[in-house]
Amino acid sequence: MLPLLLLAAQASASLFQRDDPGYAGFNDPNAQGGSMLTVVNNTYPPGMGEPLNVIVSANSDPAVLKDSLYDGGFQNYMLSVHLSTQCLGAQFGAPQQANLDGHTNVSEIQTLRYNYGDPYIGSCRETFDGGQHLRYWKQNGTGAIFMAVSIEMELAKGHDIIRNGYNAGRDFLVGNITNLTEPLDGRNLTNTSTFTGSTMFRNYTYQTDVRYVNGLLRNSSDDINHYITVEDDGLPAIDGLVAVLTVSITDRPEGSMNAACRASVSVLLGAVALAVAVLM
Repeated sequence: MLPLLLLAAQASASLFQRDDPGYAGFNDPNAQGGSMLTVVNNTYPPGMGEPLNVIVSANSDPAVLKDSLYDGGFQNYMLSVHLSTQCLGAQFGAPQQANLDGHTNVSEIQTLRYNYGDPYIGSCRETFDGGQHLRYWKQNGTGAIFMAVSIEMELAKGHDIIRNGYNAGRDFLVGNITNLTEPLDGRNLTNTSTFTGSTMFRNYTYQTDVRYVNGLLRNSSDDINHYITVEDDGLPAIDGLVAVLTVSITDRPEGSMNAACRASVSVLLGAVALAVAVLM
């Protein structure tokens, strides 16, 4: 009987995720034996992690879900919001791991750093001066991209996270994605908050719909890395909200694969229309 009950519980969890629009396009790691906190080595106290507080939904354009700088891929999308690969390709800081499916811990794909408007070497400035950075992973089975986003102090202070740095890092990213003119005040956000905006890089235009959801992370400081420096004004280190992004590509350069495909389809349709006209 116990295995049947377990299967029923798993089916119920999957049904909940499909029915709740906030959960569309990814699986909840918690429901599968995984975690929404990263695995950080050598923390004090041991076992601390960082929140996976932004998710790119698998309902996004397939090109965006590819970890690529080309053809409108994820790295190009991140460049549209001023996030670049590490300074001169060097690894600064220890890589973290995450368990998104309950099977095993997986190392981050890489770390991206705010480039201050310089997509080539601007991430070097973030390395030394601090600022927004993120680590990311891809979830097996769904293809969704999970990110741990935060704002860190300068290198001289060991890249500790600033006050409210996890929430602020998430909201700074959402603000840049949606071109908000004023910084988001995280204290006014709820699980009903939504935003939409467009960004562009290398002639790829991205429209992003953002929905904040709760229930994936706790509103707590428990098990949160750097919690001592992050807690702000008596509030927990994280507010428990996750920003879910659904990204579509609304415009592509003419030479791109998709543009070429569209052109081929147009030519084909034109030929069909001509053939029909001749037959008539």
